[in-house]
Amino acid sequence: MTSIDLAAGAVTRVAAARAEVARKEYGSEGASVVALDDVTVEFATGAFTAIMGPSGSGKSTLLHCLAGLDTLTSGRVYVGDTDLATLSDKQLTLLRRDRLGFVFQAFNLLPTLTATENITLPADLAGRKVDPEWFDTVVTTLALGDRLGHRPSQLSGGQQQRVAVARALVSKPDVVFGDEPTGALDSRTSAELLGFLRSAVDDLGQTVVMVTHDPIAAAYADRVIFLADGRIVDEMTSPTRDSVLETMKRLGD
Repeated sequence: MTSIDLAAGAVTRVAAARAEVARKEYGSEGASVVALDDVTVEFATGAFTAIMGPSGSGKSTLLHCLAGLDTLTSGRVYVGDTDLATLSDKQLTLLRRDRLGFVFQAFNLLPTLTATENITLPADLAGRKVDPEWFDTVVTTLALGDRLGHRPSQLSGGQQQRVAVARALVSKPDVVFGDEPTGALDSRTSAELLGFLRSAVDDLGQTVVMVTHDPIAAAYADRVIFLADGRIVDEMTSPTRDSVLETMKRLGD
């Protein structure tokens, strides 16, 4: 999404998602835990961003608030130019269904449905037709063409996760959010999945925001944001496994 500054004649790209002075506290007053401590951050359209940090740093909380799966105590979260705080519960549900994709550690596939039916399920529930050309592009990119008629029990773990990724991509979401999407996979399958997410950004123009604890996974991203104690404490572009690992050691993970 872009906006045009007529005075300057410049085109400004709206971030795919952003948080402004985002604060999240759990518990009652006097015994609360601050999970996010006034975090302000933007996630660029068409980029792959990894969020890292020690256990309890707030990385999953930030992802869940950006994705509308949790609410802030104060501050704002935007998807494009939509302020999530202004949406009703129904509007928020529709936004998550229509504009966001999700890939989690659990595949969350329905066992009675084929791969194709699992991929198209969100669109089917919304009463929308899937663009067949885009469906073929996603399926080809994820090398699922010969597995579409299979049910989850007939697929390997890596194939099931690829189906979950295809389900996240097929609706052409504004952002795909991943919360430890490789956490339950072996190293080979993990590398395949991360390569597919990288291809989704490079070849399909997708935006990916992923929480991970794995320096190897983070090295697939364009940018890594590091959290500690609910605050952004560092970030890097063009990360490598070693540079990420060094930063994580410094942060005490």
